[in-house]
Amino acid sequence: MKTIDTKITKLLCDLIETPSLSRNEEDAAIVMRKFLKKEKIPFEIRANNTWAKNKHFNFLKPTILLNSHIDTVKPVSGWTKEPYKAIFESDKLYGLGVNDAGAALVCLLGTFLHFYEQEDLNYNFIFAATAEEEISGKNGIELISDIVNSCSLAIVGEPTEMELAVAEKGLMVVDAEVKGKSGHAARNEGVNAIYATLKDLDWIENYQFKKINPYLGPVKCTVTMINAGTQHNVIPDSCKYVIDIRTTPEYSHEQVLEVLGDNLKATIVARSTRLNPSSINSEHDIVKAANKLGINTFGSATLSDQALIAIPSVKIGPGKSERSHTADEFIYVREIEEGLATYVKLLSQLVLSAN
Repeated sequence: MKTIDTKITKLLCDLIETPSLSRNEEDAAIVMRKFLKKEKIPFEIRANNTWAKNKHFNFLKPTILLNSHIDTVKPVSGWTKEPYKAIFESDKLYGLGVNDAGAALVCLLGTFLHFYEQEDLNYNFIFAATAEEEISGKNGIELISDIVNSCSLAIVGEPTEMELAVAEKGLMVVDAEVKGKSGHAARNEGVNAIYATLKDLDWIENYQFKKINPYLGPVKCTVTMINAGTQHNVIPDSCKYVIDIRTTPEYSHEQVLEVLGDNLKATIVARSTRLNPSSINSEHDIVKAANKLGINTFGSATLSDQALIAIPSVKIGPGKSERSHTADEFIYVREIEEGLATYVKLLSQLVLSAN
């Protein structure tokens, strides 16, 4: 395992020092492919996505997808270190994307290497390093949906402190517009679209969807943007606002839109309905294996590529979610070691059913 530790830590440093903003991951994809080539592991590519199968892949066995992403967000202001330089200080490794989700990516790759040569596995592995996760882009994991859908289970690497996310909220952004009638502000005329919108805002703030997910809680709707008016003396005839909606598996996006449409004065249009919530049955083999190892399970409010995965999936990885997208992003070196060890233990414990 020490040899693998050294390899994957070096790879993580190489990835930090290779700028890989969403939609511009070409160089990071090359880094991943050079690593696999050096390890003599055959791989396939589609755009900036790279995947490989274990050596003794058997189509008669179920397959587990090990997936994380190679892209990062832009560095925020406030960095005191060079974001594109891997810097070891004491027990930490600093660098853009090291926590989200470079450490999880290389630990999953290390896990893949650990099992790669084994002939007596109960299941196959596909390791996939994918693009455009940070923007939920269509040229990321969605582009290899045929590969993903051939698997029985997906393990998505994101910073969860190696706890197992068994549910994840989805996201839907809705544009809303309330119509009024213009008039002069000095006279009692017109229909003020802002005043009409206040009723919508009050309903959104106070309404609670009845079905509550035990891990994720209720569907959460939040008005995050609003715009109305052209000048001080004109009654506004339109008020536009944006609703950020975090969905749960209890309601489809279409059902949420129906509830909103029945209760709001606004005309509403969803920008997209593709970022779905997810959950896995508490009796699933991977959850049972985690329970046996004392791994805590929880529901995640943050979005990942799980939103674009149709098969059963869980999210787990080294690092802490709160460090993501922050200045001086870092990972503890021990978290890399613990992450790899926990992945291997979890998958060694797992007996995956063939259904």
